[in-house]
Amino acid sequence: MFINLTGMARTTGSHAGITGPRVRHAALRLFAQRGFAAVSMRLIAAEVGVQAGALYNYTPDKQSLLFDLMRGHMEELLAQRPDADGDPVKRLKQFVEFHIRFHADRPDEVFIAYMELRNLSPENFAQIEALRRKYEDGLEAILRDGAAQGVFAVSDSKIATLAVIAMLTGVNTWFREGGRLSLDEVVAQYWDMVRKAVGVA
Repeated sequence: MFINLTGMARTTGSHAGITGPRVRHAALRLFAQRGFAAVSMRLIAAEVGVQAGALYNYTPDKQSLLFDLMRGHMEELLAQRPDADGDPVKRLKQFVEFHIRFHADRPDEVFIAYMELRNLSPENFAQIEALRRKYEDGLEAILRDGAAQGVFAVSDSKIATLAVIAMLTGVNTWFREGGRLSLDEVVAQYWDMVRKAVGVA
């Protein structure tokens, strides 16, 4: 948590353990709905129900809020991804299922993670890109192992990695609960497409 060093008093009735998460949640929703550039600290404060100056008890600035949201998303993604040991086909299937299910529950985080990268400072961008590469490297290791064992037909593991992730992340642009397909059906169909794309019979 960022502590304001200017001596600014906290708004009456606000508590760090409650207001801090509310600030992040409001910023997440507003950034996803309106775009980072169109959201002011005053607007976030109004959404939370505090004075604009009180936000600086919880974050130094809007850029830090965006960075913290993106970093939190990537760190949670990396922490929850499946173990990367064993049969490559099984690992790839686990990756497909995990990626779709994890992101289906977090549409705002996914939108911000891809659409607001351009608004990060160079230093913050480098940190988020490093986390993204770490996640991508996990999938690429699966594809390389499968190719080495002769179970995947992959000529360029990096291109295949980016293609698979783009395909899976695209689910968030159209999937809605209660639609024609259940999430289980979507997962099954996407696994079938990924499986065929890497040459698994």
